[in-house]
Amino acid sequence: MHMKKPLAAVGLIGLMALAACGGGGTTGASSPSNAAPSNVGSGGDTGSGQDPTAKGPVTIAGAKSGGTVTVLTNTGLSTTIDPTESYYTDTSSILSGLITRSLTQYKYDPSTKQMVLVPDLATDLGQHNANYTVWKFTIRPGVKWQDGTPVTAAQVKWGIDRSFDRPTFPTGASYSNDNFLGGCPSSIASDPKACIKQGLYDGPYSTPNVPDKAVSVSGNVVTIRTATPFPDMPYWGAFPAMGAVPTGNASSPSTYKNKPLSDGPYEIKSYTLGKDLTLVKNPQWSAATDPGRTQYPTSYVFQPGTANAKEDAIMLADSGSGKSTLTYDDLLSPDYNQLKSKNPSQLNVGPSPCTYYFAPDYSKITDIRVRRALGLAYPYKDVILASGLIPGVTGIPAGSLMPPGTPGQFNYNPTGEAPGTTDAAKAKQLLQQAGKLGFQINFLYRNDDPIAKQVKDVMVQALTKAGFKANPIGETTTDYVNTRSDINGPENVRSAGWCSDWPSGGSWFPVLLKTVKGQLGNNFANFSEPAVDKQISQIQHMPSTQQPAAWGKLDQQIAQKYYPMITTYYTGIAQAHGSSIVGDNDDSVFGMPTWKDIYVQQ
Repeated sequence: MHMKKPLAAVGLIGLMALAACGGGGTTGASSPSNAAPSNVGSGGDTGSGQDPTAKGPVTIAGAKSGGTVTVLTNTGLSTTIDPTESYYTDTSSILSGLITRSLTQYKYDPSTKQMVLVPDLATDLGQHNANYTVWKFTIRPGVKWQDGTPVTAAQVKWGIDRSFDRPTFPTGASYSNDNFLGGCPSSIASDPKACIKQGLYDGPYSTPNVPDKAVSVSGNVVTIRTATPFPDMPYWGAFPAMGAVPTGNASSPSTYKNKPLSDGPYEIKSYTLGKDLTLVKNPQWSAATDPGRTQYPTSYVFQPGTANAKEDAIMLADSGSGKSTLTYDDLLSPDYNQLKSKNPSQLNVGPSPCTYYFAPDYSKITDIRVRRALGLAYPYKDVILASGLIPGVTGIPAGSLMPPGTPGQFNYNPTGEAPGTTDAAKAKQLLQQAGKLGFQINFLYRNDDPIAKQVKDVMVQALTKAGFKANPIGETTTDYVNTRSDINGPENVRSAGWCSDWPSGGSWFPVLLKTVKGQLGNNFANFSEPAVDKQISQIQHMPSTQQPAAWGKLDQQIAQKYYPMITTYYTGIAQAHGSSIVGDNDDSVFGMPTWKDIYVQQ
């Protein structure tokens, strides 16, 4: 289930991605020659376990309260922490695990090493009608905000209402818009006037005079009506955007993004965008009301801006405060091997349901032969090594968009080559056939990160060898995300990564490849094909049992016919923690630590 990889990972690769598509008209097929490597594992399989009867309090045998957990990250926490817009894996994971609550949540099962969907603010996973178009969630009593006031069903409705507002929260998830009754679909939601003209709801700030037809409250029951069957509602309910938010001016978007109110076990003591985040215990949190979380550490101190090499050195030294320190960045390859040999118990290794890709702007690079040439030119293995990724662990050459383990996914690589194969000669031949030899590729990279600059050099060399003219555009980490999100920005290819929002193609194609007008949103390819939009909608209307195979087929069809996204690699995690940290496991929903289980060995 889930979103874009933390900026830390994007930073490692800089602009990593230019993969996969048919060269010279050749298309791949599911065969041994282009099958994904066996060590990919089940990255897209975050587990389908559900426990609608789970109850609090949660206790961990041997755990004691106390201690400060220091969390190091390279470039994380550089986006908003307003729960309505938090859609990066680091901010979403931290909010969901420690600060804010939602209708549902995930809990780590140590026996299966997978995440189980359990209730949170709701007393169960929702009650639905026969065709999954009406969902009722009973909000549990006894949940309080950090100021001691009760969390109400009306505040849950307000939080869900905010989730429609794409102009106010442009990088947030659009599932409410695209699934809920009367919602203004993401394809036009960036234009409130168009929504108003059609009587469609685009959130309380952008369309205040358009009624919300989807969400209603009666007593402590929140009812959600969807436009079409939406059996995945309990998964969408686990997002920070599906929780309570104080109504009115108390949640003004301009200020709430800096310090959202807590109804979870920890509250925000201080936060500076991209620089620091300190959490302390929320005394109003009641363990009895929470089926998933604990509250053992006294505080958490997040420190962005720590170089990867420094993070690794602290983990390897394991001394002083480093013993109670962890990082959610992946270890560099040599440091991983060293720690694996020295103290493997400090490693947190496992799958994550993510794919990285390079997205040629569909309106700027219109010749598919050029896009295919990019896929053949990309130096997959060299970039993985230059980035400090661990081959076969945190960087695995990709083929299909959906990662292995996603229902319906099969091993398909549109280049017709084995994943990770670079062929500069074939790429140059395609450019010559298209009359595009010397075609200029404008791509962003982070010029204040030494690894990103190293990757940039590898990419320039490979593109030049394949007959392109490489034009890298340096941006600081602070400016990188905003520039990349600008539909009128200077680049004609954009690097990004995506993680399943839940184990289904429904959390890939509608979000990444459906037409969005006027802005990019999460469609970094700026891809727009009415026929694909229609297919996506048709699959969403299918019975849930038929959808996996249909998504897998669509994955292949889009790559063959349009090739809008050049997949580069699948991910796993290789994170580290000090020897005093216990309960740091792989939350495979996010590819992040299991915050809810962590404590400091006293």
